[in-house]
This record gives sequence, C-alpha cells and structure tokens, in this order.
Amino acid sequence: MRTAFLLLALSALCSAESFTLNVTPQTICWGYYWAKAKPALRIHSGDQVRIQTVSGNPARLEAAGLKAEEIQPALKELYAQVPASDKGPGGHLLTGPIYIDDAQPGDVLEVRILSIDLDVPYAYNGFGPTTGVLQDEYPYPRTKVITLDRARNVANFAPDIVIPLHPFFGSMGIAPPGDGKLNSAPPWIHAGNIDNKELVAGTTLYIPVHQPGALFEVGDGHAGMGNGEVDVTAMETSLTGLFQFVVHKGVSLRWPRAETPASYITMGFNEDLQKATELAVREMLDFLIEEEHLSRDDAYMLASVAVDFDITQLVDGKKGVHAICPKAIFTKSGAMPMIPQQASSRGSVPIPSPRASQGTGADEGSPRKSSATPPASVRAGS
Repeated sequence: MRTAFLLLALSALCSAESFTLNVTPQTICWGYYWAKAKPALRIHSGDQVRIQTVSGNPARLEAAGLKAEEIQPALKELYAQVPASDKGPGGHLLTGPIYIDDAQPGDVLEVRILSIDLDVPYAYNGFGPTTGVLQDEYPYPRTKVITLDRARNVANFAPDIVIPLHPFFGSMGIAPPGDGKLNSAPPWIHAGNIDNKELVAGTTLYIPVHQPGALFEVGDGHAGMGNGEVDVTAMETSLTGLFQFVVHKGVSLRWPRAETPASYITMGFNEDLQKATELAVREMLDFLIEEEHLSRDDAYMLASVAVDFDITQLVDGKKGVHAICPKAIFTKSGAMPMIPQQASSRGSVPIPSPRASQGTGADEGSPRKSSATPPASVRAGS
C-alpha cells in the first residue's frame, strides 16, 4: 500500500505543471467573487501557480506622500483601464479567477501557500468616516504610508516603532453558491476576505467547492495586521504568492478550515460576533469528533481547556472568529488530517518546503506546455 501511494505521488508530481499569473486589466476581479467570472487561467489539480497581486489607490498613495514613480505600473494600469462597469460591489483588487479543471461542487479545494514575496518597499494603512470600529470618533479619512525594510524584515511605523513583517493574503477564495456577484468584503463559506494572519507561507487553506472549476481569486496583500483589524485596514501592500492547488473528491465541508505546521484552525463568520464564535466552536468540535474520535462532550471540554478562539476581524460586514487547536497536545504519531480521508485527492503530491521571502518574486520560471495553455497575458514572463 505504501509503495503504491509513493508511486501515485511521484506520478502526480511529474505531471504537475507550473504557471505564472500576472496582474493585468484582464486578470483582475475588482471587488467580487462570481461564478460567471471569465477564467484568467485554467489548471489541473496538483499544479502550482505564482500569482502577482497589487493593492492601493494611486491617487491616495500620492496624496499620502508616496512618489509617483514608486507606484507599480500594474496598479496604475488597472485604475486607468478597468471601466467602472467592471468594478464592485466591493473594492478589493483580486487576481484571477483560476479555473481548476478537476474541481466540482461538493469537492474540497486544498490551497497550499508555498511562498510569499513582498513586491514593494512600502505598505499603507487607512481609515474613513464610514469604516472601522470607532468610525463615529474618526469622521474623516486618513492614509499613512509605512516604509518596509525588507532586509531587516520590519516595518517602520514611526520613529522608535518597528513592527516585524508578517506577510499574508487577506483575501483568498472561490466562487460562492448562486449566480450573483458577491461583494469581496464579507467572508463566508467561499472563504474570501477572511483576513487570517495565521495563513502565512507554509500553511494550507481548505475551501468547500460550490461551482465548477472553483474559480480561485487572491489579493488584499498584508505586510502584517493586528487581530481585529479595527480601523478597517492592515499594512496593505502588494504581494506575490506561490500556490499549489489540490482537489479532494468525496469530501464534505460546510465551512473553510486551515492548517499550519503547529495548529488546526476552524472558522466562523457572521454579522454577530457571538454567532461567529458559535460557528467556530461547532466547526472545531466537528473536527475533533471526526478526526480524533472524541465524544461530543470531550470535544467541548477540550475546546475549552486547550483551544484558543481569536477574533480575526471586526470590520468586514461579517465578523470573523478562528479557533486554533495546537497539534502538540496530540501524542500519537502522525498528524491528524484536517479533512476526512475517505476521499481521493486528484493530483496528490508531496508538499514542497515553504519559503517566506521579502524579495520581489523575480525567480519566475516558464511553465511547461499544458492541454489548457494560458493566454499570452498570463504566461510566465509576461
């Protein structure tokens, strides 16, 4: 059995392909997740994609003190060329969507975050009169540019205040149920704007699939964030990430889950913080019952004595709570799977070693030819 599994994994590894998806007006979803969005790239389960993202409004960045030549040309191009009719209802700049040929409703999409690169030496934070936890106390807008010292791996917030860099994508998601455009701000069962700072390079997100091809999008890059994101933004910046996508057949998940080298994570999203917490608790109980085979009573007790329930964010319409269960409390050999294992995995491959880099993502290789060759605008090196 072990030999057969290794041969299957080796075969899948050899057949997996690598792609690069750059930001252009044709590869951006401005403020929405949508089942009818035109795919920017088609891949298969097991393939890897290096995805460029951008963040910010050029005019606001210049007004906050950033020089025009410091703003990425790709970001300027989006604001110059994407028509108003293609924007909204939300405001996030999301690269994609990526159509995974093997994914169908009822499957689970495993998103492996292999590496994250900081593309620019700055981030920004901003608030406005209709956003944030204390919006009534801040009835005016402000944007602050924050310089990033990628060599020292810190952000220079102010004199004598430096913040360790912690790059992650605030929004990673797929097409939701139904035919309408879903605002990119509230997270939901499609994942989306989950703003979970645990999901750095070397971690994995699991999302229940609702539409053919899943239609993955990513953006809202952060150089770091405090849990809660109380003024409505983090250290917003442009990131490039290397992702691997694996489709799991015959698996049933209600809500997204995640996994880090040290933790199992479940999530809850709701307009009411108490209900969001209840969802995260129930999802953690279900995980402990399914995978650790605890009784429901013992699972509830273990959640109370060993699992942390953290506020993810308070400002995205639907508030987020995530449960963090440490792997170290389980003494049996081998980690528990985060999702049920009766299913098969299309394109199952070993997980490459993660890399968290503060570089510019310049080591992009050319993808091998595939049966679904991406358009010239999204091929490597374009």
